[in-house]
Amino acid sequence: MSDPALGLLMLALIVVVIMMGFATAFTLMGLGIVFGFIAFYTPGQPWADNKIFTLMVQRTYGAMTNDVLISIPLFVLMGYVMERGALVDKMFYSIQLAFRRVPAALAVATLVVCTFWGIASGLVGAVVVLMGVIAFNPMLRAGYDVKLASGVITAGGTLGILIPPSVMIIVYAAVAGQSVVKLYAAAMIPGFFLAFLYLVYIMGWALLDPKIAPQLPEEQTRVPVPGWVERLQAAYSRNVLVGLVKALFAPAKARDLIDDGKPLGYRGILYNFSMALVPIALYVATFGGTWWYVVIHKKSIEAPEAAGLQPLGGAAAQAAEAAEEVVPQAFYIWFAVFAALFLLATIRYYWRMDAARFTVLKLLSISVMPLGILTVVVLAVILFGITTATESAAVGAAGAFLLAFQARTLDWKRTKEAVFLTAKTTAMVCWLFVGSALFSAVFAILGGQGLVERWALSLNLTPVQFMLLSQAIIFILGWPLEWTEIIIIFVPIFLPLLKHYNIDPVLWGTLVFVNLQAAFLSPPVAMSAYYLKGVSPPHVTLNQIFGGMMPYMLIVILCMVIMYLWPGMTLWLPNYLYGGG
Repeated sequence: MSDPALGLLMLALIVVVIMMGFATAFTLMGLGIVFGFIAFYTPGQPWADNKIFTLMVQRTYGAMTNDVLISIPLFVLMGYVMERGALVDKMFYSIQLAFRRVPAALAVATLVVCTFWGIASGLVGAVVVLMGVIAFNPMLRAGYDVKLASGVITAGGTLGILIPPSVMIIVYAAVAGQSVVKLYAAAMIPGFFLAFLYLVYIMGWALLDPKIAPQLPEEQTRVPVPGWVERLQAAYSRNVLVGLVKALFAPAKARDLIDDGKPLGYRGILYNFSMALVPIALYVATFGGTWWYVVIHKKSIEAPEAAGLQPLGGAAAQAAEAAEEVVPQAFYIWFAVFAALFLLATIRYYWRMDAARFTVLKLLSISVMPLGILTVVVLAVILFGITTATESAAVGAAGAFLLAFQARTLDWKRTKEAVFLTAKTTAMVCWLFVGSALFSAVFAILGGQGLVERWALSLNLTPVQFMLLSQAIIFILGWPLEWTEIIIIFVPIFLPLLKHYNIDPVLWGTLVFVNLQAAFLSPPVAMSAYYLKGVSPPHVTLNQIFGGMMPYMLIVILCMVIMYLWPGMTLWLPNYLYGGG
């Protein structure tokens, strides 16, 4: 058998052996050593002098000294601390109340929490299991269709490996030699867009067939308004914000307000007034931060003369032109449109702020805001180049500990569990990289990589056809394999061909990230289904869960089509932040 044929046999064996249930990392190393021994074997040479052992040491050292991988244990620790800290219960309750009027309210709240919690933790299994415990039974008791309930949890739970910060993106960056921050920026908009498509599907199905998501009974949608809020309304105004303002300037009537058995006091009024200002604070922070970064910050970096240095003569006109290139006129138009629309929405919200709205706002601020701020900080410091991905991961892990301690849900036992699971997951990823490095080196030495490249080039495919072929192969591989095996074993086979077809590896990689959402939703190795089945009632069958996941696989394909037809969705943000074509 020729060397290239041995390489193809090696590639086929890895799929068969993994499907038989053997550990992926050690299977990669074992096949790499066996086939590498054959490739380097020289008759008469002592077996211990075979070069495969030297190659194994070199590849192991190279994988362990890869700086990109340092951020993995920190991001994983951040996720496990949040999971063990049990921070999601109040979040689900408050978001459920916020969406109580929309169709399929429980399913929509579940998707929102899955998306938000997935971003914060990045752990698919943990999110699916946690939401299965918290949300699955309430949806079934409310009369929701089993397929709808199971599909939203399994599909929503996988978004954590797509929307940054994501361990899968870090692994791809290490394999492909790409920038982690560019890939994070590229995956941001497609990730939220996929979540939006899921939301449209859920609400559309509920509108077309209300029986699959019946209206919740009054007791489940009633907002628990504290008594002091109603007394504040009676004393000052039906509008809670107006009442709090009047209470600040005329606190005499507020002396009798009792909250949890204690007088509210002036400090309590001030605290609740600050809670009422959260929407306007978010508005100012979002649009003010956008204006500062796009207009002020970008001009000061890329066109310093436009920031006030006053150049002489004709340089002034050049500076103005440079400033115009930095901030196109269309930005000002769209910024004004969105700022005006959101301002009107904020004013309308405050105009209608009754006791129920204020109570929901306060619940959301207490349960969602701390985690939201931590997530935004972790992503912002990466995307804006303030810190590296590793430093940002350290900030996230420290913030997760602070949130858990503040909520008083993280004891010594749970901390030990989080650290142990982090070490276990990190060790798995590192051994995967060692096995992958050895396997891919032997595969290339045997000529398998060259054979695949010559076969692909002989097909005379156009870039579009190659894109379709490569993504179709990855989609099919997602049925029997998990994302780790696909990215570590098969993605490196396609990477050398991207340059020939003039395909951006960032765009192609982001399509792979979205494609691999289906790997968690496609039987027979649909891990999300097995995670959910483990915590679901006995009458819910695995086939029902599989049936609920299938429509989301079609939505994944739709998202990929839109991404390819509109590459700006993927490439605009990294090109804007870091430059590029």
